[in-house]
Amino acid sequence: MKRLLIITLLLILSLPLSAQNYPHILLMKERAAVINDMLKDKVENYLPEMMRETDIDMWIVVSREYNEDPVIETMLPATWLAARRRTILVMHDLGSGKGVETLAVARYDVGEVFKKAWDKEQEPDQWKRLKEIIEERDPDRIGINISETWGHADGMVVTDYEEMKEAIGKKYSDRLVSAEKLAVRWLETRTEKEMQVYPQIVRIAHEIIAEGFSDAVIQPGITTTEDVVWWYREKIRDLKLITWFHPSVSIQRADPESFDHLRTFDSRPGENVIMPGDLLHVDFGIKYLRLNTDTQQHAYVLRPGETEVPDYLVKAFENGNRLQDIFTNNFKEGRTGNEVLRMSREQAIEEGLKPSIYTHPIGYHGHAAGTTLGMWDAQGGVPGDGDYPLNLNTAYSIELNAATYIEEWGKEIRIMLEEDAFFDESGVWYIDGRQREIMMIPRVPAKQ
Repeated sequence: MKRLLIITLLLILSLPLSAQNYPHILLMKERAAVINDMLKDKVENYLPEMMRETDIDMWIVVSREYNEDPVIETMLPATWLAARRRTILVMHDLGSGKGVETLAVARYDVGEVFKKAWDKEQEPDQWKRLKEIIEERDPDRIGINISETWGHADGMVVTDYEEMKEAIGKKYSDRLVSAEKLAVRWLETRTEKEMQVYPQIVRIAHEIIAEGFSDAVIQPGITTTEDVVWWYREKIRDLKLITWFHPSVSIQRADPESFDHLRTFDSRPGENVIMPGDLLHVDFGIKYLRLNTDTQQHAYVLRPGETEVPDYLVKAFENGNRLQDIFTNNFKEGRTGNEVLRMSREQAIEEGLKPSIYTHPIGYHGHAAGTTLGMWDAQGGVPGDGDYPLNLNTAYSIELNAATYIEEWGKEIRIMLEEDAFFDESGVWYIDGRQREIMMIPRVPAKQ
């Protein structure tokens, strides 16, 4: 019996930390039900207004298996991990108060939302059946996913485009228009049901970051940044989640090395041993219930005898929080990303800050469709998607950095922050709050 208890204890200790240490994470079957419910709600209660707002009578989305349009990926049922054969979805606006008719020119129903509208035995030609559907409804403006500005809205491949034009004939080919604005509105709009679950998704991401930036994971003098990066990857898998990008962990410390954007975000140095006195930075995101997170936070490794983060780093971090406030206070419906970027940079510089702002929409994609508000290498504005106006009920990764010269280190450092936020009638609010203090490693310092 004693041996059995010991074996059982060892097995328990060898298991990864369970999801019970985090906000509740749904079982796969439960997730599918939530995803399908949110999709049905969005199609029924949001899509009709989007189609009328963008003046599209019929929206046709076409994809072949494993070459999915970014839009169709958000419209498939949870149990479809890819389109099947050639999948054609047709959305037809029935008029004010009548909703949108949703059809699948496919061999099967595409979930509960898109009903099968093609019998191959009766009409072998899939394109011909699409033509019949168009002719029966006679739409004036037929939207297809072609776009020069957003890759998310440019999912129709040349082969499908050419074959479709030939099949439906000149009369209806002349009515084809870019569904760019409709696709962006579909992708960027966060529904009430999505925003009921999004805070918990971001909370899960925050909790994973906090555990990784703790002495439960980091042993100063031994643990490397790459060790922590791969701990994050393993933890995501342990929790039965996925990530949309490989995390990064970097160090700023009292050495001659200066900050380099390319190194930080691209070709990062590998085996950096984490030492007392280091300022750590993480860039991390998860995907859950079809919604993405994107977060950057900081931690400080206490030196022997230290009981708190040094004042000079606290003040630098306050500059980062202040830049966030300046930036989000400039969000206003109808303003373009380039306008908000310019206003925010001018105000920050006037206050004595050294800002760099590179914020992007978030939702179905990590770097999502919508209003771009600067890029780290385009602080003068971004043509195209930077000229797109801010819409309400949209989400953003508030990504930026504030540079501060640290006399004690003899160099400039960057406080690089990124927190997911929602923009509505009340303004910008952080979906699960934001980092207001640098985390300490260890959290509870040794008593002196």
